[in-house]
This record gives sequence, structure tokens and C-alpha cells, in this order.
Amino acid sequence: MSPKRSEIISELQKEILFLQGFKPANGPVVNMGLGPLLEAFPNASFPIGAVHEFLSVGAEASAATSGFLSGILSTLMGSDGTLLWISSARKLFPPALKSFGIQPDRIIFIDVQNEKDVIWAMEEALKCAALNAVVGEIQEISFTISRRLQLAVEQSKVTGFVLRTNPRTQNTTACVSRWKITSLPSESIDELPGIGFPQWRVELLRIRNGRPGIWDIRWKDGKFHHVDKTTTNAKEQHRKTG
Repeated sequence: MSPKRSEIISELQKEILFLQGFKPANGPVVNMGLGPLLEAFPNASFPIGAVHEFLSVGAEASAATSGFLSGILSTLMGSDGTLLWISSARKLFPPALKSFGIQPDRIIFIDVQNEKDVIWAMEEALKCAALNAVVGEIQEISFTISRRLQLAVEQSKVTGFVLRTNPRTQNTTACVSRWKITSLPSESIDELPGIGFPQWRVELLRIRNGRPGIWDIRWKDGKFHHVDKTTTNAKEQHRKTG
């Protein structure tokens, strides 16, 4: 395919995505370091200036979700970004964020009385263009409320993340994506005993104008790495056989 023809096709694809409701943020594309997972997104670009939804059941899955999200936030915030984390029952341990390259003093924690206040604070925060991202811990969210959040970020270009732990229903929302993160056993470092690099099974359940899928991801040396299941299984078999 000639360069000119490929450029025309690329522009047409972007116009179609825009008509379908995908509005890429202005400015350069942020490389989130998600490797093969990027192919699931429209134009192979993680949607910033949008609201993403994460579902988790139980404390272990909630902790895994916070860890994976911290890796995304690390890249999104850069060295001087600012993040708001809003919750009515926060369990996050701020010093642990250093493991993902985030300095705790770059995050403003807002602890409120109930989820109604979380929603109000999140909607107001998402209107502030000075922020890089806003995280809100909300168990339940209606389509109407999610639509209000999405409308807020379309003006400010701030990226929002809704963390839903133990939701009673998996209802339809206006968020551009829906994720489910579960922890995987960490792989030992140089065959040494102890805890290795964190690993997760990342399920992208829904992505607007994209392709859902499942990946195994590891956080190592300050970035995400795709885990090759074939190689991992071979190593495990080698350990068992000696």
C-alpha cells in the first residue's frame, strides 16, 4: 500500500471514530507503556480525557486494581502532575505508590462522608483542567451520573477513573471502558525466595470503538511488561521437574 493511500485510510478511520463518539484529546499521544494492550484501543491510543470504570470483588481484587491503576497514573501524571483521589472509605496506603513511581505528595486525598459526596466532588474536580486525573471510589453509579462525568471531561480533558468495589449490579454506564483486574502469583527474581514483581490478569471487558481482550501484565523496572504465558509455563514446569 502506497504511503499516500495509507494516510488517506488512516484519516478516514479517525473521522469515522469521531462520528462514533470517540474524541481524542488534543496534544501529543501519551505512551502509557501498555504494550500489546494498546492494540485494543481506537488508533492504538489509551483514551485520555475520558472516564474509565474498574470493577472488583473483594479486598484482594480491589488491591490488585489499585496497583494496576497506579502504573497507569504514574505515566499519566509524569514528574509534575497532580491527581485527586476521592473516597468515603479509603484503604489505599500512600507510601506504597512509590513502588509505581508516584510521589504521595503529588496526590490530593479527599475523604468524604458518603458516596453522594464522592460523586459531587468527582464531578466538580473533573471540570478542573489543571489536574491530570481524578479517581473516585464509588460502589454504584447510574448511567445518568456517568454521563455527567463524561461530559465534564470532554470540556477539561482530564482523565477520570471510577473504582467500583463489590458493585451490586454491572449496569450500563457512559464510561468509555470497563476493566476487571485480578492478581496473579508474582514470579521470583533470579530464582531467589520472596516476593517478585507484581503481576495481574487484565480484562478489558468493554472499550468504546475498540476490541476487548484479556492479557497478563507485569510491573517491572517502572513500566508494564506483557507476560508470555508460554515462557511462564515452561519455567514453572522446569521448576517442578528440577
